[in-house]
Amino acid sequence: MELLGKSKDELREMCVAMGEPGYRGGQIYHALYAERKFEVGQITNLPAGLRTRLAAEATITVPVVKQRFESRDGSVRYLFELAGKEKDGIDQGGAEGREKRRTLRPASVEAVFMPSEGRQTICVSTQAGCAVDCQFCMTAQLGLIRNLTAGEIVAQVLLPLEEHKERLAPRTNIVLMGQGEPLLNYEAVMAALRILLDNAGVRIAPRHATLSTSGIVPGIERLAAEELRPKLAISLNASCDEQRDRLMPINKKYPLSVLLEACKKFPRGAREYVTFEYVLLGGVNDSPEDARRVAKMMTDLGRVKVNLIPWNPGALPYAEPTAERVNAFHKILLEKGVPAFTRYSRGRDVMAACGQLALLQIENAPPSVDDSR
Repeated sequence: MELLGKSKDELREMCVAMGEPGYRGGQIYHALYAERKFEVGQITNLPAGLRTRLAAEATITVPVVKQRFESRDGSVRYLFELAGKEKDGIDQGGAEGREKRRTLRPASVEAVFMPSEGRQTICVSTQAGCAVDCQFCMTAQLGLIRNLTAGEIVAQVLLPLEEHKERLAPRTNIVLMGQGEPLLNYEAVMAALRILLDNAGVRIAPRHATLSTSGIVPGIERLAAEELRPKLAISLNASCDEQRDRLMPINKKYPLSVLLEACKKFPRGAREYVTFEYVLLGGVNDSPEDARRVAKMMTDLGRVKVNLIPWNPGALPYAEPTAERVNAFHKILLEKGVPAFTRYSRGRDVMAACGQLALLQIENAPPSVDDSR
């Protein structure tokens, strides 16, 4: 019985089923997510008998830190090793509600911890590998290995926070921009977000959480109906369908007209924007004509902004844009009235930047031990 990734209600129900008061589940929930305790024996506000029983019947499985790669800019790329294990699931082919066991394959995944003045940002993976096949992204070369569980997603936030607890800034941002397409692992992603954004859980403000998608329109529409949701970012990266079809094959299923209509309808709170991320590929999508087409796309979409991201080097047949092309693109968007920002990715020297997460291990780098607990 796995505890990490369970909601407060699930933990309460578990305790009641064990013959314990339901409020014990709330105590376990607080210990896991607010206090970051990863061993049952550390949850000292539980009775000794319950701790003994949980130690025998339950597990708190956190990923093993296989390696850490520290960038000159202070960012840390974590290479996590995930355990293969059995997980409760629903037997879709059997009686309604009947549980079955499904086996999760061992896998590796990455997260990035980025400290800065007044805050830290944690870039989180939602799948091991990715099936979307964006042509300029190193993660796409892995293919999809498997979906992550809610507990595996939450752990990517908890472990860096615990490791850096002595020097944490007041604010934590999370961005679901690591390996994988979050909206193709919807249930686990939302289960993790409900824990991460819960004031009784990890206590990250919804305005400090961003989910980035390649443009899975049904997932965007589903996310729009959620009562508690992160901010939305769209990985755009092209100025027309023909170009996007080549760079991002998902566009053939959800073309720009359909994607932009879903973005137009996406609800926004006060001062909230839908962000469009645009990776600039030298000589491919970084011309003045591209900039003007992108600016035209933004018309009538409501509050939007564009983040320009110069392509980060990898073993792919693309080139970084020149500074002149980046500046010209940025200037055109501003002249057309589109809020635009150029974002130079952090952690490039340790392959931790946008599009670089491909499970790269650095030769002769000392292996990390799992000392996060």
